[in-house]
This record gives sequence, C-alpha cells and structure tokens, in this order.
Amino acid sequence: MSPHPTRGGAARRGTRRAIVALVHTILVILYHLLCTGKTYQDLGSNYFDERQRQHVLHRAVHRIERLSYKVSLEAAYPSFSKQ
Repeated sequence: MSPHPTRGGAARRGTRRAIVALVHTILVILYHLLCTGKTYQDLGSNYFDERQRQHVLHRAVHRIERLSYKVSLEAAYPSFSKQ
C-alpha cells in the first residue's frame, strides 16, 4: 500500500476508492485549516520525495554510527546540497 493515498493508489485499489481517499485527504486538510486558523501552504511537488530522501540519509548515518564510525556528509553535487 502506498504511504500517501494519492500516489499510485488507483491501479491497485480501483478508481472509486482512490477518489474517496483523495476526498478524505482534502477534508482532513480543511479540518486542520479550520481548527488552527492557518492558511493553506502548498509544500511543493517534491515534498514527499525530499522527505523520503532525508529519512534514508538519516537511517544510513545511524546504521553506520552503530558500527562505531563517525559520519560526515558532504554533497557530491551542488544541486543536491539540501540536507
């Protein structure tokens, strides 16, 4: 199952269920916006990809540190320097 209801769910679950999941996601967003009084802020199209990237980096560093190594990360390419 996909971690996010709108990312690739229609192929496995059917179109109707994917639409219901999308509507549910929108309703949850609206509920939180109304409860907090904040305005909607789009996180960007690559938010989940970047979040996953950070998670992978974090887990890799901790796994190496558990082996009694010090870890220092440096971006190989300037465009990927968002850490």
